[in-house]
Amino acid sequence: MVKRLFTLFLGFVIALSLPAVVFAQEAAAQDKKMDKKAKESRWEGNVIRSSPDKSTLTVRKVGSNLERAVHYDSSTRWVSQEHGSKKVNDIDASQVKDGDRVIVRGTWENNEFNATLISKRLSHSPK
Repeated sequence: MVKRLFTLFLGFVIALSLPAVVFAQEAAAQDKKMDKKAKESRWEGNVIRSSPDKSTLTVRKVGSNLERAVHYDSSTRWVSQEHGSKKVNDIDASQVKDGDRVIVRGTWENNEFNATLISKRLSHSPK
């Protein structure tokens, strides 16, 4: 009788622990996704310095003195887009000059902001 109760109890504990293990694995996967999202960032401003030799742009946030060094490489996508337009044009790094307005998307790694996308903002076209 005692063995039967113990076996029943043990089976009950195992049956209840399986969903907990699955839930813990899902929670760990969700935490990894959140960590990845937390590292993704966006910066918008005007290019104040560009250094093609070092593959960096220094971008000053509009209306502020905050500056951020943006690192890019061969995998960085360069685009241009007019304000309010859905049309996106592929460009190359040489088309972004000092004074241009840009939106940068990228990730933080080793205290460096590495750009995955640099979008040059074009002014409104004349009517």
